[in-house]
Amino acid sequence: MFVLELSYTAPLEAVDAVLPAHVAWLEEQYARGLFVASGPKNPRDGGVIIAVAEDRGRIEEVTSGDPFVAAGVCAYRVTEFTATKTAPGLEPYRETPG
Repeated sequence: MFVLELSYTAPLEAVDAVLPAHVAWLEEQYARGLFVASGPKNPRDGGVIIAVAEDRGRIEEVTSGDPFVAAGVCAYRVTEFTATKTAPGLEPYRETPG
């Protein structure tokens, strides 16, 4: 599992100009089963996405296709972790270490 932290690198006006394309891209990733949750940070200086994929390379490939990245309005920080405990609805994503 991965935590994707987006940090805006441009003014909010520039971010908002690309927001509709970013939201459409998010929907595509949800439809593919890659994203589990997402939303803006508070204060609104970026966002957070919880994602699942076979490896970090796949996540980096996916994030490179974000319209925010293409427009140069955000940077990603990718953190991989092993979800050994989950809420009941997230049981399919639970992992055993090792």
